[in-house]
Amino acid sequence: MSETPNPPPTPAPTAAIDEDKPSELLEPSDYGEYLLRTRNEIRSVLKALVEHVAQITIFFNEGKDLLLTTLVAIEERGLIFDFGASSEMNRKAQEVGKLFCITSLEKVKVQFILRGLKKIDYQGGPAFLADYPDAVLRLQRREYYRLTMPVTRPLKCLIPLPAVGGEHKHLEVHVVDISGGGMAIVIPPDSLPLVEGTEFTGCTIDLPDVGTVTATVRILSVFEITLRSGAHLRRSGCEFVKLLPQMATLIQRYIIKVERERKAREAGLA
Repeated sequence: MSETPNPPPTPAPTAAIDEDKPSELLEPSDYGEYLLRTRNEIRSVLKALVEHVAQITIFFNEGKDLLLTTLVAIEERGLIFDFGASSEMNRKAQEVGKLFCITSLEKVKVQFILRGLKKIDYQGGPAFLADYPDAVLRLQRREYYRLTMPVTRPLKCLIPLPAVGGEHKHLEVHVVDISGGGMAIVIPPDSLPLVEGTEFTGCTIDLPDVGTVTATVRILSVFEITLRSGAHLRRSGCEFVKLLPQMATLIQRYIIKVERERKAREAGLA
């Protein structure tokens, strides 16, 4: 979750959109301000998981497999996890190099990535040893709910591009989902190459019947996705930088509006 690119950027990885990905998994790039990166911050959250005996779900193999466990101890050599109840899942979990951990702590969602598990003997029984995660996502506030845009009513974002020859242009992109902390966008693979860490000021998002949001957007992640049709797109996770309170209010108002309309349709009232 905390990988940072080294220029020049390497080719973007490919992934299938909405396939094999756990629905519980949040996109860290949409909640950049809630990523804990310092050792003390990470250790504090992990220590609380031990104290609360929080059940942790570990997803791996592109979300096809999962393992239920608890974090039992924090040591200098790494993190100690309980063995799961399934011997097959325990074996499979040791064979992969990337595992997604999801849990909650006092109704706050916690998510992090482990780079492998190693079987050890701990207090007379089998256990897993893992290195400390690079970062921990701790989602603190309910208003940062991420709204996935309806296919029939997509949002569009206009990103201003650097002027060339005195001419100002904008890149129009589709907004896949949006929250008070950021958004995810998709663009054709042959359009402007977005580079992680780049900031764009003066981006505008028109929220129907609510208003227009103007924000500075920072690119946090870029990777290629393959649709079921076989078409290729690039998806980018973006963070709003110092979003003005009135802009955050517009986004929250729009999310509430869309959710109310959805519930009304499901109830047959609209």
